[in-house]
Amino acid sequence: MSYTIQQLAARLGREFQGEGALLITSVSGWESPGASSLVFLEGAKGSGPPSGCGCVIAPPDCAPAGVNVIFSPRPKLDFARAAGWLHPRPEGRGTRHPSAEIAADAELGARVDVGPCAVVEPGARIGPGTVLGAGVLVGRGCVLGAGCVLHPGVVLYPGVRIGSRVVLHAGAVIGADGFGYVSDGEAYWKFPQVGSVVLEDDVEIGANTTIDRGSLGTTRVGAGSKIDNLVQIAHNVEIGRHVVIAAQTGISGSTVIGDHAVIGGQVGFGDHARVEPGVVIGSKAGILPGKIVRSGGVYWGVPVRPLGEYKRLNALFGKLPEMKAELESLKREVARLRGFLGTA
Repeated sequence: MSYTIQQLAARLGREFQGEGALLITSVSGWESPGASSLVFLEGAKGSGPPSGCGCVIAPPDCAPAGVNVIFSPRPKLDFARAAGWLHPRPEGRGTRHPSAEIAADAELGARVDVGPCAVVEPGARIGPGTVLGAGVLVGRGCVLGAGCVLHPGVVLYPGVRIGSRVVLHAGAVIGADGFGYVSDGEAYWKFPQVGSVVLEDDVEIGANTTIDRGSLGTTRVGAGSKIDNLVQIAHNVEIGRHVVIAAQTGISGSTVIGDHAVIGGQVGFGDHARVEPGVVIGSKAGILPGKIVRSGGVYWGVPVRPLGEYKRLNALFGKLPEMKAELESLKREVARLRGFLGTA
């Protein structure tokens, strides 16, 4: 897609200066712009604008001279919005690859693309404009909304329900059995895994992420939430709206994460933990089973604790060698004094 600078500024609701009729066709980084590319600036980046760029989105107080500028108080946000228009996600056109297998009673809306070796099982319903990449499996009875994009190798187990404009990246597996077993003392018996998964509108799931079906209920990801690559979400987890979860995080069963929470990479959740809305949890933190992480703060560490407390403890941890040496010195001094008093 392409837009003039004037058109982009109008869609963003921003003022601009320069050549409004110049056509912008792509976005790029500050280091390698092209003559028709858009870049953004949030603070000073050297002595001048990038050479040869088409347009810069920048704050009014530090906009570079001599280039086309769209003025914005939040350049990164407006750059992301503009990037979505210049590089829109794929849209279905109604193509069906000859190698695809579509059940006779599956319902496909208008303009649904079905790629090579994709499989749509009986009873599935797929909304208009959705794109199924190569090797995608849509299981029996799955329901997908409009405008979804399933990249190659995505697997939807039977009964998964997905809203509109959902993006699933390559290798994501939605609806596999949860890890639930009961021991009789000698062997493990599989606990029923007969629930489902619901992904609400505008969710995006990263490559090779797995979301297990509920055991007897539903695993749910709320509208607008974004989940990175290689994340494990266990059965009966409930994730709220507009939650962000970074890579390699593992969330144990029946955990609840509130709206607008931010979860760093490699965070581990014990089962039945609860994160209240708006919480930020730093990378590699550990949340114990049943732990409630209260609203209104940033948390870090294992076990997780408020960031200020974590910093104080971390500072003390770095002084442990000196503290140990001082303690040993005090122990020797006490022993010397005891010996002295004993001979007095």
